[in-house]
Amino acid sequence: MGRVRMLGEFTAVRWLRPLRSRAAVERRQRRLLRRHLRVLRRRSPYFRELLASGGFADLPLMDKSIMMANFDEMNTVGVRRDEALALAMANERSRDFGADLGSLSVGLSSGTSGHRGLFIVSAAERDAWVGTVLARTLPRGRLLGHRIALFLRADNSLYESVRSRAVSFSYFDVYADMATNIARLQEYRPSILVAPPSVLRLIARAADAGEYDALPEKVYAVAEVLEVADERRIASSLRQPVLHQLYQCTEGFLAHTCERGVVHLNEDSVLVEREDLGGGRFTPIVTDLRRRAQPIVRYRLGDVLRLRATPCACGSALTAIDRIEGREGDTLLLRGIDGGRVPVFADLVSRALLYAEGFDEYRVVQTEASRLSIELDVLDERSRGTVRDEIDALAERLGCERPEIDWEPYVRDGSVKLRRVTRSWRGDGDETL
Repeated sequence: MGRVRMLGEFTAVRWLRPLRSRAAVERRQRRLLRRHLRVLRRRSPYFRELLASGGFADLPLMDKSIMMANFDEMNTVGVRRDEALALAMANERSRDFGADLGSLSVGLSSGTSGHRGLFIVSAAERDAWVGTVLARTLPRGRLLGHRIALFLRADNSLYESVRSRAVSFSYFDVYADMATNIARLQEYRPSILVAPPSVLRLIARAADAGEYDALPEKVYAVAEVLEVADERRIASSLRQPVLHQLYQCTEGFLAHTCERGVVHLNEDSVLVEREDLGGGRFTPIVTDLRRRAQPIVRYRLGDVLRLRATPCACGSALTAIDRIEGREGDTLLLRGIDGGRVPVFADLVSRALLYAEGFDEYRVVQTEASRLSIELDVLDERSRGTVRDEIDALAERLGCERPEIDWEPYVRDGSVKLRRVTRSWRGDGDETL
């Protein structure tokens, strides 16, 4: 039954559901939302109570803390948070991810926010997810015989369930020694490579050094923000005309890169409301219209996305995104010339440092109102000088004071997701955008 569901979803997403107009997208969303709310009224005590006094638009926003606090009443399959959490944590500690909770897949996610989250996925949802992901990732010219290498922080039965003549998965633990991982990757010779940008950078370096030549047909960046400089470096070293992205998190499979290299929201199964941040940027509020074991309804992600100004040439009516820029909480709040606070989005900092020279790896952390800690893998006069010039030019352009800079050596930490631009300082009264 599982293979039939996977194949059905694959066929629908790949060929039978083109959604070439916004009207078609919105009709599908309205139909799925009505069905979804009917299920939640019947099966979720949490949503039954909320929906008794209002409709979808009246539902409060959800975040990770609310979801975890109301986990037992929110899910529709009678799972207790403590039971699922104990299993997920045992899997994480043992690095053996074979145990499930009956027919439910269970896992942990820290996300880029650093707060631990718990997810449960039913067998039917797992099959639909697999069919959707394969429909949007397998190359157009060939469907059978693919070997997919997954560099992840945790394996899951989601992937193991897919083994077939069409595809096979091999899990690579990002906590393992990377030299060993790359040697194993060379032997596996994947046709599709899926990994965080920080891992792809290491694989690209190995390729440049002649230590890895099993170049895949397609490469997907996941789990971390893909910076422009990283995108160019990885694509060049791994000889990819397009470096694809999968915007996937605990809250669902939210976006993918089309064959033209443009990221599109997966609005055929996810409803995305936009909290406007100005300048084409917004924070997504997500409702997964087909996920019911653990409902994701009006979930405020806290990421910063930037809309594409022009339609995508691929012809899809799914909303096109120019950039997935990172966490809203990582937006720097520098002191303005007028004494106020000026929001400086992480993408602006990353793009400014494209023009700096003399280093390869970096990290920028705001530690005080007008102070940055900048880590570089090459700390010499040239690298510090070019970075200082670009930061000063950005501050002047945005009307900020030139921040003081503390220079530190760059140290890679593979145990956490890479965030190149972050804000540890929260200011008086914990300012937010």
